[in-house]
Amino acid sequence: MTSTERKGPVKPTQSAKHLRTRPTDKQSRRAREREDLQELKQRTLEFDSKEAATFDDLPISQATAIGLKQSHFTTLTDIQKAAIAPALRGNDILGAARTGSGKTLAFLIPLLECLYRNQWTQYDGLGALVVSPTRELAIQIFDVLRKIGRAHSFSAGLVMGGKDVQVERERIGRLNILVGTPGRILQHLDQAAGFDISNLKILILDEADRILDMGFRKTVDAIVEHLPRERQTLLFSATQTKSVSDLARLSLSAERAQYISAHETSTISTPQGLKQYYVITPLYEKLDTLFGFLKTHLKAKVIVFLSSSKQVRFVFETFKTLHPGIPLLHLHGRQKQAARIDVTDRFSEAQYACLFCTDIVARGIDFPSVDWVVQVDAPEDADTYVHRVGRTARFEASGRALLMLTPSEEVGMLSRLATKKVPIEKITIKESKKKSIRPDLQALCFKNPDIKYLGQKAFISYCKSIYIQKDKEVFKIADLPATEYAESLGLPGAPKIKFLNVQKAKQMKNALKVNNDSDGSEDYDEPNKRDQTVRTKYDRMFERQNQGVLSQHYLNLIQDDEIQKSNADEEEDQDFLTVKRYDHGLIEEEDQEDEDKDSNSATYFGVEGAPVSKRQAKMALSKKAMLKFKKNPTKLTFDDEGHPHALYEFEREDDFKKHGATEEQIADFLDKEGGRMKQIDAIDKQVARDKRTEKKRKQKEKLAAREDSDREDEPAILLAEQEQEEQLLAGEKRPRKWFEDDEKSESKKLRSEYSLAPPESLEDLEALSKRLLGSN
Repeated sequence: MTSTERKGPVKPTQSAKHLRTRPTDKQSRRAREREDLQELKQRTLEFDSKEAATFDDLPISQATAIGLKQSHFTTLTDIQKAAIAPALRGNDILGAARTGSGKTLAFLIPLLECLYRNQWTQYDGLGALVVSPTRELAIQIFDVLRKIGRAHSFSAGLVMGGKDVQVERERIGRLNILVGTPGRILQHLDQAAGFDISNLKILILDEADRILDMGFRKTVDAIVEHLPRERQTLLFSATQTKSVSDLARLSLSAERAQYISAHETSTISTPQGLKQYYVITPLYEKLDTLFGFLKTHLKAKVIVFLSSSKQVRFVFETFKTLHPGIPLLHLHGRQKQAARIDVTDRFSEAQYACLFCTDIVARGIDFPSVDWVVQVDAPEDADTYVHRVGRTARFEASGRALLMLTPSEEVGMLSRLATKKVPIEKITIKESKKKSIRPDLQALCFKNPDIKYLGQKAFISYCKSIYIQKDKEVFKIADLPATEYAESLGLPGAPKIKFLNVQKAKQMKNALKVNNDSDGSEDYDEPNKRDQTVRTKYDRMFERQNQGVLSQHYLNLIQDDEIQKSNADEEEDQDFLTVKRYDHGLIEEEDQEDEDKDSNSATYFGVEGAPVSKRQAKMALSKKAMLKFKKNPTKLTFDDEGHPHALYEFEREDDFKKHGATEEQIADFLDKEGGRMKQIDAIDKQVARDKRTEKKRKQKEKLAAREDSDREDEPAILLAEQEQEEQLLAGEKRPRKWFEDDEKSESKKLRSEYSLAPPESLEDLEALSKRLLGSN
C-alpha cells in the first residue's frame, strides 16, 4: 500500500543513524536462538539417561517437545532411553530392541534435533535420509514424522514404488527430510537433476539387517556411493547386525559405532507379554488346521503368514468361498500400491479380521490390537520368526503366536529358536476341532478353473520356497509329500516341477548304478563301493584309478575292428554292427602314410592316442565350441591376389613415424579424403541430374504419344456419328446395340405364337400343338 492509503496519523520517521544503532527484532531473535542452542548442547553433554523417565526430561528443542506432547507420547521406553542421548551427541548408533519397543521415535527424535541444531533451512537441501525395506513401513515412519515434527519448519517427503515418479522428481529437490524405499531413492539419485545430497547430515536405516542383506546389497552400495563420508549414521532393528563388512559398506568402523541393545541382558528376545505355541502337523493337513483355527477364533484379530504371494492369493480366494465366519483380507507384494494401502488401513481399523500376508508386513508394521499371529509356513530363520511374532504384544500389550511345523522341520527349527532365547510351548489340537476341507477344495477346483490354476501356482511356489532355503537341515525338499500336498489343495495330481523331477531322476540313476555289478568300465575301490549308497559323477571321477586307460566300450570297438581286418570273410555280415572308423575326420592328419600304418597314433586336439567320443564329435560340428582349442582365433580377409590379411591390421609405430610427423599425416589424409569426397560428390550430383533429365524426357514422350493418338481417333469418331445421323433421317433402322434384344430371336417367335387367338375347335388345338412341337 502507498502512504496515501494509510489510515491514522503518520508517525515521524527516525534517522538512519538511530536505526543502525538500535537492534531489530530479527537480530534479537537470532541472538536468543544462538543462546538456546548453546544451552541445549550443554544440557546434552551433561544429560544422564538413567534419570530420564519422560520425554520432558530429554535435552530436546521446544518444537520437538510440542510435537511429542500433541502426539500423546509421554513415557520413554528402554531403547529410547539408551539410544537418544548418544545420538544427540553425534555418535553412530547400532540399536537393537524387541519389536514394538519404540525404535521409530528412537531415531526420529535425533533426526529432528540434528537438523534443528545445525539451523537447517529450506535452502540448505536434503539433510536427513531414512531408508526402509518395505513401502508399508516407510508410510508408517512418515506418518510418525509428521506428527512429532509438526512444530518444526522442515519440509519432508515420502518416495516409494507405486507412486508417480515425475511428481516426486519435481518436488524432491526442495525437501529437507526424505523417507523412502531403497529402489526408488536410488532411481531419484540417478535421474533427478535437482536432487543434491552433498550436504547430508544424518542417514538412518530402519530394519538394517534386512536392508544390508543380499536382497538390497547392490542398491544400498549404490546409494552409499552418492552420500558424503562425513555424516551421522543410525542403524535400528530387532535383530541387529554386527558384521564388520556391513559396517564398512556404510563407511563405519566397529570402534566408532556404538552398539546399544535393549534386550541383551534379558533372557528372551521376544516381548514378555507374548505367549508362543507350536503344533506338529503334516503338510497336507495345514489348511484343515488353519480353517479349524479360524472357525474357533471368530472374535479375534489374526495375522496369517504364508511363504509366497501365490499361496496368499489361493488361500484367500478359497477361504472366502468357504466362509469361515470372520472378515478376510490379503496383502502381498504383487498388489498395486493403492490396494496395499487400502488393505492396511482396513485391517488397522477392524475389530475382528484375518489378514493373509507374506513377509512384507513382518517387519516394523504397527497393527493395533492384534490377538494372534499364525505362521502356517515356517520362517526361513529365527530372526524372521522374531519379526513375525512382533506384530502382536506391542508396547507391553499381550498377544499369542502359533507356529505350524511339519515333522521334518521340528528338530531343526526348535534348536534355532532356542539359540535366540525364544520360549515356545508345544500344544496338540483336539480331534473335535479339526475339520477337513479337502472335499470342498476339490469341488472348487473342479467347478472353477481359476481356482485350480491358483492351486497349481501355490503348489509350485511352495515347493520352490522350500528348495531355495539356505538351511537344508530344516527344509528338506526330499521329504516333501508332493502328492498328498497337491490333493490337500484340491488338485487332481501334483504338477510337474522341473527341479524335483531332476533330483528324482538323479537318485534313481545312482541307485541303479550301485545295484548293478560293475562291468569293468570303471575301476572303484570295493570298500567305498559297498559303503556309499548314492554316487555322483564327481565321486566316480575322483575315485578313478587309471585316467589314461580307454573305457571298455572303446576297447571293444577297437578289438572288433581288428577282428574284421583279420577276418575278411565276415566283414560284410558285420558291417552294420561295428564302427570301422571312429574319428570321422576329426584327427589332425600330419602324414597320410603314418595314419595308414597306425590309426591309433593320430592326435586329437593335441592329445596323443585319444579316441573320439560322441561328445567330442558333436562338439566338432560347432565352430563356436572349437574356438576354445585355438590359441588366438582370428578372422582373415583376402585381397584381389588371394593373399590373406587380418581383419584389422595396424602399422608398426616405427614405420608410421617414417612417413613424417603425426599432424602432417593427419592433414595430408584429410586433404586427400576431402578431394576424393569432392570428386565422388560431383559424380553423384551429375548422376542425379542425368536421372532427372531422363525422367522428364520420358514423361514428355508419353504425353506427346497420348496427344497424337487422340488426334488420330477424333476424325473416325466424328464420321461414324455423322453416318448414323444420316441413316436415321433416311428412315433406316438404327443398328442394334450389344445390350438390346433381337426382335427375330427365338423368344420373340415363341411370344408371337402365344399371342395368337385361342383355338375354337379340336382341330385348331391339334394344329397349335403341332406348331409348338415343331418349334421345339
